Amino acid sequence: MTGDSVVAGSFVAADYVVFALMLAISAAVGVYYAWADRGQKSSRDFLMGGRRLTFLPISLSLTASFMSAITVLSNPAEVYRYGASIGFYGFSYLLTMMITSEIYLPVFYRLAITSTYEYLELRFNRATRLLGTLLFLVQTVLYTGIVIYAPALALNQVTGMNLWGAVISTGVVCTFYCTMGGLKAVVWTDVFQVGVMLAGFLSVIIRSVVLQGGILRIISDSQQGGRLNFWDFDLNPLKRHTFWTTTIGGTFVWVSIYGINQAQVQRYISCKNITNARLSLYLNLLGLCSILLCSVFAGMCLYSIYKTCDPWTAGLVSAPDQLMPYLVMDILGDYPGLPGLFVAAAFSGSLSTVSSSINALAAVTVEDLIKPYFDVSEKHLSWISKGLSLVYGVLCIGMAGLASFMGGILQAVISIFGIIGGPLLGMFTLGILCPFANSKGALSGLISGLVISLWVSIGAQMYPPPLEMTRPLLLTTEGCNFTAPDSLNWTSTDLPTQPTIITSATTQNTQRTTGTKPLLADSWYSLSYLYFSPIGTMTAISVGLIVSLFTGGCGLRVGSKLTLMKEDTTFYHLFKFFKGRVKTRTGELDLTKNREEKCGNMNPAFCDVELNLTKSINPK
Repeated sequence: MTGDSVVAGSFVAADYVVFALMLAISAAVGVYYAWADRGQKSSRDFLMGGRRLTFLPISLSLTASFMSAITVLSNPAEVYRYGASIGFYGFSYLLTMMITSEIYLPVFYRLAITSTYEYLELRFNRATRLLGTLLFLVQTVLYTGIVIYAPALALNQVTGMNLWGAVISTGVVCTFYCTMGGLKAVVWTDVFQVGVMLAGFLSVIIRSVVLQGGILRIISDSQQGGRLNFWDFDLNPLKRHTFWTTTIGGTFVWVSIYGINQAQVQRYISCKNITNARLSLYLNLLGLCSILLCSVFAGMCLYSIYKTCDPWTAGLVSAPDQLMPYLVMDILGDYPGLPGLFVAAAFSGSLSTVSSSINALAAVTVEDLIKPYFDVSEKHLSWISKGLSLVYGVLCIGMAGLASFMGGILQAVISIFGIIGGPLLGMFTLGILCPFANSKGALSGLISGLVISLWVSIGAQMYPPPLEMTRPLLLTTEGCNFTAPDSLNWTSTDLPTQPTIITSATTQNTQRTTGTKPLLADSWYSLSYLYFSPIGTMTAISVGLIVSLFTGGCGLRVGSKLTLMKEDTTFYHLFKFFKGRVKTRTGELDLTKNREEKCGNMNPAFCDVELNLTKSINPK
């Protein structure tokens, strides 16, 4: 991102009050739980909430954890540029919850582990646990820094809000309530922050609907502009977003988050029983789909309002993730406090993601790097957990500072570290579903998956896919009137004087690498980015199985607790229930059942109590 956008709108006092109120309430939750749980004696109470939480707050916390400010700002811009096909993520959410609930949750809950990577040592060996832990720590710290910095930069350039004031204040508040209140504080602030995120979206959507004259007008504009491109069932894996890439690729990405990521697993296994844990996953679907629906419709509103005068092409914003803040200042600027509500929504996304990460980082460090090697009392571990929350909070703020120097490789970092989840998912899946998989296979699979995933993702960064596969939609400035002061809220002296029609394809085209391309550039490197995770997962599983078979895996004896058992699944219990009902009903309707017991398979007509004379004839 560059800093050449026009800042013609700025926050007023009411906006800062709303933003500060969001931070104050979040901090107050941390103070409350620090006081309420001041008698807690163990690190498990701090990191896992004592395993006494119920499904409702956990479900909302699961929703908030990975719905970051990047989601709030980027999803509407995605719809604006490429269409509403990301709505298919709803299918991947459903599949993710079913797979997580039936495969991963039962095993982790039964083992009552605090760190998911603890499972790797129980199932394989300590080397796999350490490697998994280190990958998670690196991935999470880097990603968290980006999650803090990227939205702060976008909001700063459009609203004029102080960049480092926003970064440091959110980082400090987040670190404060994580350190003070532990998992309970994180969960209940997530509940509050989901509400703020939805309120921010709704404020934009309602105002847009009023301005455009109704929901049907927005839908009609989106249809005419090609944004309602839902029904694309092309099987071509090179196309950026189709039904298949979004559903299949999205499922792998989200299973790697909900199935094995410490931040999510730590939440649902803190429920008081497995039924609450399962309910939290399925109820979380409502939150995910609500935010997805709001973000997609906000993108449609964005297009409906700027369909003839694209602010990005016109130079009013310098990057797509500034489009939503621009819209907010444009249509809500006359309503003091509402721009502040949207910014609070965006930063609520950041806070929920960062707090989840800090708590998860502390849990993994205590369980995987301290407990196995040092003999420390539970009381001291509790204090160490709080200290680690503070350290990781400061580290994440520091990473946000580092992100400010990354410039153009910001998106590349997100992509590269995003694909770490795929190979890790493959290794966990090997352990849970394949009893003969051994430690050699697991390590070989993980390393192979990482190599292949990094290869394809780096190749995709160096040789972007052809435009016919990414398919950016038309963006135009032909309706702009740059000389009329009221045509837009903001104007610039260096805007184009003639109307132009430009697509985002043009911008991408200028950035493409020129010169001779390798043979794989238009095939392997052009795969939809959503397939990076499945590639990593399937490579890890395939290599892991082959190596295990050739290194004596068939003779391996694994404890039943460490693998999925049929009794773990809901489907097994449903099958038993219905089978029992059918048997009971069959028994009730079978009028010959008692007779067959007495007389075998004889004709019922000749099997009657009155004709059975042997009983009375035989002497006693």
